[in-house]
Amino acid sequence: MKRKTLAGVLIILVIIVAGGLLISRKRSPSPGVKPEKSSGGSSGVANVVEANNQFAFEYYSHLKNRETGNIFFSPFSISSALVMTYEGAREQTAKEMQSVLHFPADDNLRRTEYLKIFNELNKKDKKYELNIANALWAQEDYQFLSDYIDTVEKYYGGKTNNLDFVKDPEGSRVTINDWVEKQTKDKIKDLIPQGVINDMTRLVLTNAIYFKGEWVKQFDKENTTDEDFRINENDSVKVPMMQRTDEEAEFNYAENKDLQILEMPYSGEDLSMLILLPKNDDLAKVENSLSTENLAQWKKDLKKQRVEVFVPKFKFETKYLMTEDLKAMGMPTAFGLGADFSGMDGKKDLFISAVIHQAFVEVNEEGTEAAAATGVVMMLGALPGEETKIPVFRADHPFIFLIQEKNSGNILFVGRVVNPAL
Repeated sequence: MKRKTLAGVLIILVIIVAGGLLISRKRSPSPGVKPEKSSGGSSGVANVVEANNQFAFEYYSHLKNRETGNIFFSPFSISSALVMTYEGAREQTAKEMQSVLHFPADDNLRRTEYLKIFNELNKKDKKYELNIANALWAQEDYQFLSDYIDTVEKYYGGKTNNLDFVKDPEGSRVTINDWVEKQTKDKIKDLIPQGVINDMTRLVLTNAIYFKGEWVKQFDKENTTDEDFRINENDSVKVPMMQRTDEEAEFNYAENKDLQILEMPYSGEDLSMLILLPKNDDLAKVENSLSTENLAQWKKDLKKQRVEVFVPKFKFETKYLMTEDLKAMGMPTAFGLGADFSGMDGKKDLFISAVIHQAFVEVNEEGTEAAAATGVVMMLGALPGEETKIPVFRADHPFIFLIQEKNSGNILFVGRVVNPAL
């Protein structure tokens, strides 16, 4: 019988609320469309990839100072939704968003690079599933600038769908949540809680990423045994530990004085998981060294070799209310009455009222299943060394993991496992 494959999902929602003159801009409902094609394949995307990865580590650093347990989020999903929001930002609001999210300031470069990335990730004939969908949900009788709507659709695939937030906010919420469930194959449910969308809502921007893949070198379930996982120096839990110690257990591997790095590719080998395993259980030291520069060096040091691998099965969910995080990281103006999103409607009456990110991940013998969703709510006028012997990679204590697109280095998911039993 064919083994069950694993899936990953990422979604971002941007909900905008505004007032003012309500003028119709009719668009037929759509679950999302792909951006128009561009030439150049996956090349020429270094600026956006660097921006996304830098934000990934900065947001991780922010979370690890607050969260004591497991961490999991999608930096690319967050960036994808917020870049569509950024397209409508102006003046100080745009400057702060650009500073926090590191978006390329050059409009053409930013847009064309995102377009290339979306087209590459959505390519056909893959040995895994990885799909991205964007959509805008607009108040049916509210006027948005054609330039903004057209830009988001052309470069990000965010075609506009009409809803009536004014008369039916709850029905609109259910419609968007249903879209989220469909795009994530039911992994993310009820993303937008009751009360988040109300009669002041004018626009919701959504991004969904779905990933489903198997390891190139799968683990044999019969070799999985219950072993101790050290949560800290005083506590441990029993977890199912997968293992590959056979002669075919060859992986890209490297180590230095602080950590071991293991790369496990998914079928097709376009995507892989990198596991950063601290030595001496010193997770904090590795966390403090996370940067795009260090990651590049660690990846450069990887060499294919035989490794005895022990990795725990794990499955957990996370949810982050990102509003205060993003304010603290340097973009407070977007969340207040002084926000300028006049690039959306020609007025300065839009601001972000909430940002929510929800995620799910499961790793087992066959591969990885992951799901995430983010919501950004905007409202009117109210207030993310080398070994000569066979190395042993025993992940029996807290570690960090990344799921990346190997060719570009684009980080799609970032996580920390402190307790695999949760």
